[in-house]
Amino acid sequence: MAGGGGGGVSPLGPAPPMWYHRDLSRAAAEELLARAGRDGSFLVRDSESVTGAYALCVLFQKHVHTYRILPDDEGFLAVQTSQGVQPKRFKTLPELVSLYLQPNQGLVTTLLYTVDREETAVTDDRDYSDGEDEKPPLPPRSASTSTPPGPETPTESTPAANGLSTISHEYLKGSYALDLEAVKQGASSLPHLNKTLVASCKRLNGEVDKVLSGLEILSKVFDQQSAFMVTKMIQQSVNQGGDQELENLVTKLAILKDLLSSIEKKALKALQDMSLSSPCSPPLFSMRHSKAIPVQAFEVKLDVYLAELTKIGKSQKYTLSVDVEGGRLVVMKKVKDNQEDWTTFTHDKIRQLIKSQRVQNKLGIVFEKEKDKSQRKDFIFASAKKREAFCQLLQLMKNKHSNQDEPDMISIFIGTWNMGSVPSPKSVASWVLCRGLGKTLDEMTVTIPHDLYVFGSQENSVCDREWVESLRAVLKEQTELDYKPIAVQTLWSIKLAVLVKPEHENRISHVGMSSVKTGIANTLGNKGAVGVSFMFNGTSFGFVNCHLTSGNEKIARRNQNYLDILRLLSLGDKQLSSFDISLRFTHLFWLGDLNYRLDMDIQEILNYINRKEFEPLLKVDQLNLEREKNKVFLRFAEEEISFPPTYRYERGSRDTYVWQKQKATGMRTNVPSWCDRILWKSYPETHIVCNSYGCTDDIVTSDHSPVFATFEVGVTSQFVSKKGLPKSSEQAYIEFESIEAIVKTASRTKFFIEFYSTCLEGESKKSYENDSQSSDNVNFLRVGWSNKQLTTLKPLLSEIEYLQDQHLLLTVKSVDGYESYGECVLALKSMIGSTAQQFHTYLSHRGEETGNIRGSMRVRVPAERMGTRERLYEWISVDQDETSGPKGKSTLVSRTGHEQSVVRKQLGELGKVNEEVEKNCKEETAARPKQDTPDGDSSIGKNSFNNPAYYILEGVPHPSAAELLSSPTSPTTPAIKAPPPSAGARTKPLPASSGPVHSRRTVPGHPARGVSEESSSEDDGGAPLAGAQGGGIAGTVGNTLNRPPPDFPPPPLPKGALETVAEAQFGKPRSLYPDLAEVRIPPASPGGPLALGEGFRRGGAGALDDQSCSVLQMAKTLSESEFPGQPPRAPSAPPPVRVPPISILDACRTFPPRNPIPESIAEDMPEEALWGSSSSSLSVGESSVGEWLQRLGLERYEQGLLHNGWDDLEFLSDITEEDLEEAGVLDPAHKQILLESLRQQQQK
Repeated sequence: MAGGGGGGVSPLGPAPPMWYHRDLSRAAAEELLARAGRDGSFLVRDSESVTGAYALCVLFQKHVHTYRILPDDEGFLAVQTSQGVQPKRFKTLPELVSLYLQPNQGLVTTLLYTVDREETAVTDDRDYSDGEDEKPPLPPRSASTSTPPGPETPTESTPAANGLSTISHEYLKGSYALDLEAVKQGASSLPHLNKTLVASCKRLNGEVDKVLSGLEILSKVFDQQSAFMVTKMIQQSVNQGGDQELENLVTKLAILKDLLSSIEKKALKALQDMSLSSPCSPPLFSMRHSKAIPVQAFEVKLDVYLAELTKIGKSQKYTLSVDVEGGRLVVMKKVKDNQEDWTTFTHDKIRQLIKSQRVQNKLGIVFEKEKDKSQRKDFIFASAKKREAFCQLLQLMKNKHSNQDEPDMISIFIGTWNMGSVPSPKSVASWVLCRGLGKTLDEMTVTIPHDLYVFGSQENSVCDREWVESLRAVLKEQTELDYKPIAVQTLWSIKLAVLVKPEHENRISHVGMSSVKTGIANTLGNKGAVGVSFMFNGTSFGFVNCHLTSGNEKIARRNQNYLDILRLLSLGDKQLSSFDISLRFTHLFWLGDLNYRLDMDIQEILNYINRKEFEPLLKVDQLNLEREKNKVFLRFAEEEISFPPTYRYERGSRDTYVWQKQKATGMRTNVPSWCDRILWKSYPETHIVCNSYGCTDDIVTSDHSPVFATFEVGVTSQFVSKKGLPKSSEQAYIEFESIEAIVKTASRTKFFIEFYSTCLEGESKKSYENDSQSSDNVNFLRVGWSNKQLTTLKPLLSEIEYLQDQHLLLTVKSVDGYESYGECVLALKSMIGSTAQQFHTYLSHRGEETGNIRGSMRVRVPAERMGTRERLYEWISVDQDETSGPKGKSTLVSRTGHEQSVVRKQLGELGKVNEEVEKNCKEETAARPKQDTPDGDSSIGKNSFNNPAYYILEGVPHPSAAELLSSPTSPTTPAIKAPPPSAGARTKPLPASSGPVHSRRTVPGHPARGVSEESSSEDDGGAPLAGAQGGGIAGTVGNTLNRPPPDFPPPPLPKGALETVAEAQFGKPRSLYPDLAEVRIPPASPGGPLALGEGFRRGGAGALDDQSCSVLQMAKTLSESEFPGQPPRAPSAPPPVRVPPISILDACRTFPPRNPIPESIAEDMPEEALWGSSSSSLSVGESSVGEWLQRLGLERYEQGLLHNGWDDLEFLSDITEEDLEEAGVLDPAHKQILLESLRQQQQK
């Protein structure tokens, strides 16, 4: 509760008045006032910017006016006034409010109507631990651990085990009085207290004796003086007793202290003397290192093309042997007479690994043959898992033999387990080795130690020290390394332990820990969260382990638990107090028993689980549904779930779900659910890949299964400039041309922007007030800053190698209350250049989306500071020339953090799409039946973040959506409004009717997320973005339900707004998205436009790194006839693919496809050129194997053909009946159809 009145008087008076709303958020306060709807309605809440202050919020003419109420040094309260105006002071808030209930007191209006808080019934907060207990369990008696329980830090044993608290209580209740009486009679000792202490220390006595016995031999070798005393004390301890027992214990502790503090120095001196006397003798002790990684061999096929096949016949089998310790890769192939031809490449001769995005088990390797000459070979692995294992081993080899002192990349294990209030089994090896169900690691790499291990547990009854030591023991057993605990945080039975490899211990700094209670009335710790944060060199990490409210129906309560934790968990840099914890860290991981359930009949759930069909269940998963509505985990990512629900199993087995329990109140149902989850959120343009996500199937002590995930994460080192601090002529600058923000608020105050970054001097930098402001809807406000209002920022260092790893945090604050109305983060990497770059991203506050922000900026780096190097994670990329997502359920995870989209504008602007097209789009949207859209969402609602209708508050009268969509918002009529989704955005696959699908542009080291055709998730649709450079724009199809959400996914419009849109009559054709600057498509160049798909593959530094459906793509997919004048193609260039005319909305529709996604034959063109392939001898009637099979009605064989390397129509010309059988085509009639079709293709 905020505030503290003067003279011991509560600032709220005897009881909090109903108009006081405690820690109500600013946005929630505005919504309550908007619902009240009457001028003079008011409420008071705690200030978000000043601790102990309040905010008086008043509604007048549909706008909310906020006044700060500040306490002075004496504790009196006063409304903040203009400079020179004497404030009126009050002892309590009710006194202050009573004055302003009178007219003409200086406010915008008299306070007339109170807006009272809603009192929540206590019963609504009850949470009885998944229904297992009749009442919440009592907290463990051991104190919360705030420091690592290392060997030097003894942790309290459980009092219940040794009865110490009983002994102490007995003394205080009875013997204490006897000692007091003895002292009154002149006694100089306390015999009863002495007995109590001896009894309490009995176990300590035994432990000290054990330690002394263990050290006796060492003391005799290295410290003869201490050895005599140690031996004497051990002998005395056998016969000790009586009054001397406590005194002897103190003496033993003193000897032990002296021995431990001196023995290392004396041992060092003894060993130095020994080394001088016999320099060739081996050392007495050897350091134990982690297990050596054995040489691993992979059986692969060489993936070649038609021209090569004529020379070598059928595809050849190779063996790739990886020697991590020796730093070598041996490529061996079998030749005639069982002879072998092999070539060895050292780690420095392997230039790059290029993953195929479409064929998940295909990998290109670029070898250095001679100086400045390289060769690429493509291999087909047995499975996608084998390819990932091979890449991991090669990365490990590169890292091991690198000249870099500090790592570019680390691996992290994260586990979460609700232990069910029983101790864990003796072995949890399957958990730490990621063995079980779901996406697991290959056996070749499963035992490679990770750099960090993070263990989150709930309902953990084991004491902290015992728990951590058991984890260290299992890691020691599996890796032969002594992992160091860097932090352990506990709230009742919720525990979070972080352990690090010994070699990284000194790279960890700024460790922070915190906890938040969300149990009954937010005062009990049976539910809540614990958090740990730290820096790994120059990269910040945050980890949150939570246990949220249980019960199938308590979705809103769980959502509120999440928001409370997000706001109240005190972690990270204290300067970033304006930002919630989701923006304070480069990487934030959120794990735990989130307790979200499945909204489906129990029998249906069980049937789907038995058939291992999880997609229908994921569609009714409460967490996924709430994320789609932007209620929780805004912009977090989660790997695809491919394992069965982890709750609620019968203990002792994993074969049966127990979903009913008889309670005093009746039968309680706990349907099988994915309660245990791991999500993450990373800054834009950072490297993070989830390599595994699954659960164990052999740990059965709890009704939950342990869940694991592993991540590959890019890290930065503490940068040291080789050129020293920059001179004025060598100074880098961060300059803004303009910034515009749309903020969800009914206020009409002025705003300024605060900038935070570790690369800036001082705490923060501020802009001036906004110099433009407009509004087309009462519930949102557009504010802008021109160049003169924005300050130039000077980084501490000017090297590009340093700046490309930095991020800038922005918060939009009000001038009147200094409260934040939205925060965001920008990556400097995309902003570096001599010309300004555009950015566009979303604003959020307290976990809710509150608007968006865009602008133009540049990071100017002097030429002499431009030198940089390739990071290890940039060594692996995804093939830029592949034109569609992969088949099957395997997906490549985005390697970059998400949240920021960038538009390069050097090469000209995009232009208008013709008005007739837009008119047709709108008519089609209005006419489309509502049921065509999943969950009733409309295309407009899905793709119009800046649409004013987005800001309509529930239950508040508002203008019709049609009026808002068609009302002018700027002097220039824009053609397309399209806020971009993130690099890791979750979007849905395009329908098959929309023509070929193009993958988004990727840069080396930043591969695109793969696409699962079989996904039919109901994601938030990705909105389009205008912008281009050199044709380097790409649209993508999306991933599964559990992919990161897009940057701008608006919630569905209210039903009334949808109906209005359907009935609206549009006059002059206008854009659906009226808020982005006007865009133009440049006229066709003399050389003609690019072939469809070619421009999207080209990429380049200026291309969009997002997953949006761009304006350029829309225009090109309308009809090839729109772009006449195609120039002759090069022999290796793909032929154009004609598609039927298609509307803009169809081109960007995000519904699941009815048919398989067609693919382009433009696949792998650089490889054809590399291998000297001539132009295709096949017809271009189909652009991919998938389309060819679909035309023949035999698409069922596509997976088998792709898996066996038959992924190109040219390649198929050499296929035989035997090859077809290997690919799963066993029906003779089907084989005949396929072979006949290929012969006809060749004859054309």
